Amino acid sequence: MNDAPPSAETRMQFLFALRSRGVTDARVLGAMESIDRGPFVRGLFSERAYEDMPLPIACGQTISQPSVVGVMTQALQVNPRDKVLEVGTGSGYQAAILSRLARRVYTVDRHKRLVQEARQIFEALDLVNITALTVDGSFGLPDQAPFDRIIVTCAAEDPPGPLLAQLKIGGIMVLPVGQSDTVQTLIRVHKAEDGLHYDELRPVRFVPLLEGLGKDA
Repeated sequence: MNDAPPSAETRMQFLFALRSRGVTDARVLGAMESIDRGPFVRGLFSERAYEDMPLPIACGQTISQPSVVGVMTQALQVNPRDKVLEVGTGSGYQAAILSRLARRVYTVDRHKRLVQEARQIFEALDLVNITALTVDGSFGLPDQAPFDRIIVTCAAEDPPGPLLAQLKIGGIMVLPVGQSDTVQTLIRVHKAEDGLHYDELRPVRFVPLLEGLGKDA
């Protein structure tokens, strides 16, 4: 884990990179400034924590590049009273950002190790409004539904039906869709009284959304 806080110059460069890649929402930028990415990057890649690039983490997963985290968070349009579900805890970085913007964040992952490590960071950072669970995220979290916002940080061929069912009317879901071995598209889904409305945001590349629990769970 990278325990050294970033310098003022590093923080400025980090925020400049976010703005230059389309992250302009003041609340999102404030949240990303307040959450140090360093503790979420472990091992050999810890020195690259403040570069705008995805990095490997345990269980064959990745921590998304900060600008993609920012764009996805911005697209989610989180309000202070919202209850948010994140599918794909990974390093825990995205959930930590969301915790600064929402009332409550539920984050789930199929890998027990990732959830345990993320919990440790949440506790160290005193992020008390996050609940991290080891479950099959493709089925959402029906016991806590409905959600105001849902974010999926792994790619599905189509928005999963169980997740759409757990989204409130008026809610927003942001996720990458497409085959895992081709370019994917980040989309935003608005759930309205008259049905679902889709916006394509940008091309992305994420690990695939898989059913079942990981071997470590």
